[in-house]
Amino acid sequence: MAKPDGRKLRFRHRTRRSPVGSSPGTLIADPSAESTRLTLTLISADKHRTIENAGIGEVVKNLDRWPLLWLDCTGLADIAMIEEIGQTFGLHPLALEDVVNVGQRPKVDFYDDNAFVVLSMIDDAVTLRYEQVAVFFGEKFVVTFQERAGDPFDPVRKRIESSISNRLRTRGADYLAYALIDAIVDSYFPPIEACGEVAEKIEDEMLQGPQKRQMQQLQQMRRSVNVQKGVLWPLRDALAALVRTDASFVSADTKVFFNDTLDHAMRLIQMVETERDTLSGLIEMHLSLSQARTNDVISLLTIVSAIFIPLTFLVGVWGMNFSPDASPWNMPELRSYYGYPAALLFMLAVAVGMYVYFKWKKWL
Repeated sequence: MAKPDGRKLRFRHRTRRSPVGSSPGTLIADPSAESTRLTLTLISADKHRTIENAGIGEVVKNLDRWPLLWLDCTGLADIAMIEEIGQTFGLHPLALEDVVNVGQRPKVDFYDDNAFVVLSMIDDAVTLRYEQVAVFFGEKFVVTFQERAGDPFDPVRKRIESSISNRLRTRGADYLAYALIDAIVDSYFPPIEACGEVAEKIEDEMLQGPQKRQMQQLQQMRRSVNVQKGVLWPLRDALAALVRTDASFVSADTKVFFNDTLDHAMRLIQMVETERDTLSGLIEMHLSLSQARTNDVISLLTIVSAIFIPLTFLVGVWGMNFSPDASPWNMPELRSYYGYPAALLFMLAVAVGMYVYFKWKKWL
């Protein structure tokens, strides 16, 4: 389905699965997956360092030298590298399988020394293209996996790069994971709010007169909202699990921040529900207005036909052209000197009389 300007909307994200019968934890790359690229961010209270196009060797070398490490993996084509990352940080093979098989339902799983969070994020606000992002975090590390370049993490990166000490530099990996998850959740607000503004604009246009393109827009928007609803409900459950967890690597202070993100998710769900109801109402309104417009046209055509039926009858009768010379009963009006204008005036009187009658009956 395309937007009014011709751009395609990518509402659905197909879930990839391992082949039937394969061993649990088997990693198989998607042929369409983008090439893998690592960005390593090393963080301490007084300094930071970012390494673009990092290798596993640099990750291992710095793992014990910095209090906090964030490894961002963009692109899922290199299965060998993803397996090395899993071995380096002790990530569970089943979790890595969910990383590679994108399109998973948002969720959170807890393991002995790390947590695994799966989210769906909007990486293109124009076409509403979704992608899966996976977040692992433990005591001293955060590892994120993205399908492709582009994310809402720039504010987090800027806070890390800031010369002023802040929570991202002084707190642990759980707070950095919170900041990344919160950025993903908050990225849903602009498109949902934009949807509401477009819906109000369409409603104003519909009151002026319904058009076919409006129905197409409304159906596309409702489909988008339904997808957002399907993403946000399990996201709420995942955030609630992070708030309730008793894992040692999630501090009580960070749970307070996770609870705030949970509130954001609840607000988004309410907004989506409201937008869905609004769009459903507008679709029904469009159908009603279109039907009313059709009824008006049919009523007008019926009235016009009703007026012309007696006129057609009169014209048909006077058009039989029987000769009055053959019999005095054969159309004597044909010899009338003012017959033609008299006939026109009579037909006009019939038409005006019927129009006045229809107005009196409030059919017009």
